[in-house]
Parts: sequence; structure tokens; C-alpha cells
Amino acid sequence: MASQDTWLVVGLGNPGPDYARTRHNIGQMVIDELADRFGTRLSAHKAGAAVGTAHVRPGGPKLLLAKPASYMNVSGRPVGALARFFSVDPAHLIVIHDELDIPFDALKLKIGGSEGGHNGLKSISQVLGTKDYLRVRVGVGRPPGRQPAADYVLKPFSAAERELLPLHLDRAADAVQALAEGTLEQAQQRFHPAPAR
Repeated sequence: MASQDTWLVVGLGNPGPDYARTRHNIGQMVIDELADRFGTRLSAHKAGAAVGTAHVRPGGPKLLLAKPASYMNVSGRPVGALARFFSVDPAHLIVIHDELDIPFDALKLKIGGSEGGHNGLKSISQVLGTKDYLRVRVGVGRPPGRQPAADYVLKPFSAAERELLPLHLDRAADAVQALAEGTLEQAQQRFHPAPAR
């Protein structure tokens, strides 16, 4: 049995160098940020993912950082296998993913609800049999003009976005820590943008 202080933190993306720095892989970039922050090395796991262990602080929550080795659309297979292997309940699963409906410099946190057309989330919900897991929705913004969303997310960030990307990743990593150490509501108050006045 996993401790109630154990969290499975999964960053979604596609495998291989061709996808590594694309918008669709921002979830995996956040995992890399967390791994760097904690000095964690990710190693291949039989569940079909690279996995490493970190502690938010000495004696604090344990994070199982994971990057599925599968393609985005079948993310549910490795996520389900990891949850079973480590005995992690869906309520202690945090999935980090790209979000078209949020501006590039923002993020939102939620549990459950619609997957918003995100095939990685749909796969996870189907395999787990529930939508009730935490999500860190990292904004990548909408494509300009008439560019198809599917093409947009598979392209690298613009030069202007690349300048801000380290701050964006750092903030998303902070949000993961906040979820592991507190409540969803507390994290939302901290990381959601204030309403426009």
C-alpha cells in the first residue's frame, strides 16, 4: 500500500527528440523541471515510463515523477500500470498537460470534469475508470489564424515564448508541490489569475 503522502505525478507528451520541445510536451518539461529541482534521476520502469522519486522536503510528501514512454493518445496504459504498481489511488494522481484554452503564461488546476478534447486525458480516464484525478493545465494558448490545433501543439514554442518558458515551467512545478502539500482550493487561490476588473 502506498502512503497517503505519496503522489504519482505524470507529465504528458510524446516520446523521442522530434517532440521533446513541442507545446504538446510541456507536461514532460515540467517533470524535467521537478527532477532538476530535487536532483532526481528518472529511470526506465516496466510500466512503460521513466520514473524517479523525490520528496518535497525532508519528511514531506513523496513524489513519483513519471514521463510515459508511450504516445500521448495511449497515455492511459502506462499511467494505469504505474498507479497499480505503486498502489496510488486516482485521488493522489497529478497529471500535467498542455492546455489550448489557457494563455501561454497562465495555468489552472482542477480535479475531474471534462477532458476538453485532450486525447491523453481521455485515455487516462478510460483506463482508470474515473475522471477524478488532479490536473495541472499548463497554458500553451490557441493557434494563430486558421492553423489546426493538432499541428500547433506539435510545433516548438515561438522565440518570444522560449524566453518566458523557464518561468512558466517553474510556476507549474510550484503548483505541483502546492497540490502535494495542501488542498486544491489553496493551490487554486495561489496560482489562478485574479479575475479581470
